[in-house]
Amino acid sequence: MKKKFFTVKIFAAFILCACNSYEKAERRLEPPKSALEVRIGDIEKTLETDPAKAIHLCGVFTIVYGTNIDTETAAAISSLRSRALDKLKESQSAAIAEKRWEDAASLARSLAALGVSVKNTGAEPDFLLSQAKEYLNEGKNLPAFIFAFRSNELSHISAEDALLFLSRAVEQKQRGAASYFLKAAETADAEVPEEHAAFARHLDNPQDMVKGVATVLVDRGMKIERGMGTPDRILGSAFFIDSSGLLITNYHVIASEVDPAYNGYSRMYIRTGNSSSARVPATVVGWDKTLDLALIKTKAGVVKPEYVFSVIDHASPKVGDTILAIGSPGGLEKTVTSGIVSALGRRFLQIGDVIQMDAAVNHGNSGGPVVDSKGRLVGIVFAGIEQFQGLNFAVPAGRLASALPALIKGGKSARPWLGITVAETRGEAEIIYVAPRTPASDQLLQEGVFLESLNGQKTHASQGALIPALQDRLFACRPGELVAVKTKDGKTRIMQTAERPAVPLAESAKLDSRERMTAPLFGLVLEPSVAGSLVPSYLIKKVVRGSVADEAGCFSAQDLVSIRGFRVEEKDGYALLDINVKQRRAGYFETSVRLPASLDSPDTL
Repeated sequence: MKKKFFTVKIFAAFILCACNSYEKAERRLEPPKSALEVRIGDIEKTLETDPAKAIHLCGVFTIVYGTNIDTETAAAISSLRSRALDKLKESQSAAIAEKRWEDAASLARSLAALGVSVKNTGAEPDFLLSQAKEYLNEGKNLPAFIFAFRSNELSHISAEDALLFLSRAVEQKQRGAASYFLKAAETADAEVPEEHAAFARHLDNPQDMVKGVATVLVDRGMKIERGMGTPDRILGSAFFIDSSGLLITNYHVIASEVDPAYNGYSRMYIRTGNSSSARVPATVVGWDKTLDLALIKTKAGVVKPEYVFSVIDHASPKVGDTILAIGSPGGLEKTVTSGIVSALGRRFLQIGDVIQMDAAVNHGNSGGPVVDSKGRLVGIVFAGIEQFQGLNFAVPAGRLASALPALIKGGKSARPWLGITVAETRGEAEIIYVAPRTPASDQLLQEGVFLESLNGQKTHASQGALIPALQDRLFACRPGELVAVKTKDGKTRIMQTAERPAVPLAESAKLDSRERMTAPLFGLVLEPSVAGSLVPSYLIKKVVRGSVADEAGCFSAQDLVSIRGFRVEEKDGYALLDINVKQRRAGYFETSVRLPASLDSPDTL
């Protein structure tokens, strides 16, 4: 009996293998699919799971093939795009039904980029406000205030809603938040209780604010040098932004806690009093390396903040304004130093700009708050820029407010990007580089054209502020959302944003030629030269103003160059270019130049 059953199994397996072999043979006799059919198949595959990507791919198809397709194919693409759009609407309806308000707001932004009326799908401010109320009911005051703030910035909230959040801010004794919602209530002509208005209008003094600042200590064990062991400690500052024990500090202070490249010992503590106070263990909630920010937390109930800083009623300072910096320079807790805002718009981080100030800060101040004369948060101290020793800087408080939703979610903050490097040319944003394997390269965005608008918003800003303004428009988006990019050549592309790499130009350098990398890294836009040489030669088409090449002072348009060497030191964060230049203005006398450039370019979108 067993032998017969075994024989049947072998026969069944033989039949199955024969069928498989026949199917494989049949497939091998099928004619190969055309590139056009493969692209349509890719759109079909993504339509159900990622309709935004399907719409992006429809755009790619249209750009690649243009009008060189038959009527049937054009109808198929139109149908796929329509189905993807319907799927986006269905996804938003499901998000609303399930009260996933952040997802609904994200989908509203994608639909708005497509030109779909938000009156039919739901407006982003309404979803943000619904999320804020949900957090308020759960007792999560910080995210509640943040989302109500975002909603109010897009569309003024009602008098009833403003009073609701004002009441909670007063209850939690968070004066800054109360001040913000008092203004919102007054804008909506609400009748504000006198005691609430009085609380919100009162100004805190530095003696109160220092109680909300803590010292951050990161213990990294022992460092051995020449056979001698010394304690390896990182010292910084932090400040409370919520009564639950959440604090803000710099990423570089806590980097060893979360950086996968760091393999050593690392333990983080905070200290709220003087050097004799107990160290309280703390953990990292979320971090954003591009802005040098991190959200940390103590265990609930271990530390009760005596003062909480508001991140929504922040100040946008002007040059010359008086400011105070609070922190622990050298471990000296509760130190307050004063100064003025020296300059705005300094660009040292990958995203946005920073504030330059002359308030004295030292090792240990990093991560501490900077406030104005009214006690409003102006920025977060960050230090350690080698080429600017003695100068002090702060991340603007407005960018912290924008970054907090992602920080609160936890983990590494994911930021969107298109894959382009831009330069400010005559007050406009010129695309000087398109990185490979990015949304921009997918849709054949051309170098040398100018951006006209993002999501319908014109790209105008004051001198030097244009690129940060463009980055701010993308910053609120999630990776994977759709963005409408219009260029001066009259074309509008609907792109699905990708997740921004940790160091975008380091990734690009692995995929692209060194000749093309001279534009985003060094500011040298090249074009081929017909000059006879054993080494490929190039003419300088453009020297980007303010770039490394421009500052070198030995390059100008139409100079002849040849590249002798190019090296990327990703670990140390820089690239080196060895280049020979024949200067047109000097009778084509040849000079060898070495140019260094940071991989953390602030000009990428």
